[in-house]
Amino acid sequence: MTRLDDLERPGAAEPRALPPPPAEARPAKPARDARVDVVRGLALLTIFIDHIPRNAPALLTLHNFGFSDAAEIFVLLAGYSSMIAYGGLFRRAGIRTALTRIAKRCLRIYLFQAGLLLATLVIVRIWMDLTGLTPRFGVAPLLQMGLLPGLLRGLALNALPNYLDILPLYIILLALFPLVYLGIARGMWGALALSATLWLAANVDHQLNLPNAAAVDDGWYFNPFAWQFLFVIGACLAVAVRNGGGYLPRIPVLTVAAACFLAFSFFQAGSWGEWGLPDLRPLAMDQPDKGHVAPLRLVNIVALAYLLFSTPAIRALSETPFLRAAEACGKHSLEIFAAGCLAALIGRILYRTFEPLWWLQILVNASGLALMLGDMPLVDAALIDRLAESFEQAALKPAAVVPVHGGRRGNPVLLNLRLLGVEIASLGGDRGAGPLLAGRSDVIEIDGDPSTALDIDTRDALAQAEDHFARLASLRQRSEQ
Repeated sequence: MTRLDDLERPGAAEPRALPPPPAEARPAKPARDARVDVVRGLALLTIFIDHIPRNAPALLTLHNFGFSDAAEIFVLLAGYSSMIAYGGLFRRAGIRTALTRIAKRCLRIYLFQAGLLLATLVIVRIWMDLTGLTPRFGVAPLLQMGLLPGLLRGLALNALPNYLDILPLYIILLALFPLVYLGIARGMWGALALSATLWLAANVDHQLNLPNAAAVDDGWYFNPFAWQFLFVIGACLAVAVRNGGGYLPRIPVLTVAAACFLAFSFFQAGSWGEWGLPDLRPLAMDQPDKGHVAPLRLVNIVALAYLLFSTPAIRALSETPFLRAAEACGKHSLEIFAAGCLAALIGRILYRTFEPLWWLQILVNASGLALMLGDMPLVDAALIDRLAESFEQAALKPAAVVPVHGGRRGNPVLLNLRLLGVEIASLGGDRGAGPLLAGRSDVIEIDGDPSTALDIDTRDALAQAEDHFARLASLRQRSEQ
């Protein structure tokens, strides 16, 4: 039986008696699943690498080892996270609050899409003027319409260029989540059947799509009528995992079947030629269509999801300090995705201008990953939430919210751009915002931990980080003995 009420529980442990919250208190947020954030973070890093053609590291990303790739992971986990974030909210806070939160999130995603589109058009236009070169794909169709007309059609989601076409899909799917939730509440299997029917129709008739002026013959590359099925599967998966105490049932037959299919997928979809190895594909067949989530791709991602959420060892691995940076990326996926898009754009421009020389590939990939991962990988993603919550709950908005440990202010710092924007813009070189906050009374301090004082940009800081990881590993081993 589908138990949506379980989504309101903060975790998979047994329920505890809690004191009633005050009237003004916010609805409690469910505890996050590290597996979801880690896998989503790794998928975002993979998307950055894959979005640069002729990029050597792209030979080692997920699409080389099976039918599906990071895009399927992103959408599946979007459905999973939407159910966790908004499913219980409908009951805890009411329909109006839940719809408002969803609308705000959709608007935020749209603003990121608009900003990325504008930045991409401007950067590519400047590159064209400086080099005399023209883009072969990406925003090329929009620029051919004219800068302003192309921008307007892109903002209307009527012309979606390559590499900037997954956020519009996310906007539509999230906007439809209330209907998905209602369908699952009435009956999970019925909702899945209806969604599967729509997916099948989109695979049979490729004309069932939304128009795309940047690809007139094909419509949206990520056909929303097909990709919605992955989103719905993810939402149902969230319910099943919560009902199972944090795991899917570990059924030997399903485990063996999933593993066997993934093994077949590896041999059939492996990039044997690009790897310089003999072709080990057992069948002569084309790769399954990505734009409509062809059946083989669908089975591949479902098999991966089953093993991910039914294997305790994977959950334990996702909670190790080694993957905390990836977890932070997954927890702040929208910002990380945007950073990856811009880094990949610069990479594509550099490769096109100078050719993908080995040293340039190292520079592009190392710089992009460093930008996305940041230089403070030990900072817990939960700290970011506490910074934001402290800022939002303040009656008078502070100039900044700062973590403090051992009497010292650390990082990261949440800054109020309305109060400090001009001063921040005037900073130069490697100066931080510390001098701007010195002596101010409108700064909120919250409890931090040793990681907030560790900024890895020197060899000494790297050595401290290694010692920190070693101590954490030692403590974990002792607790398990």
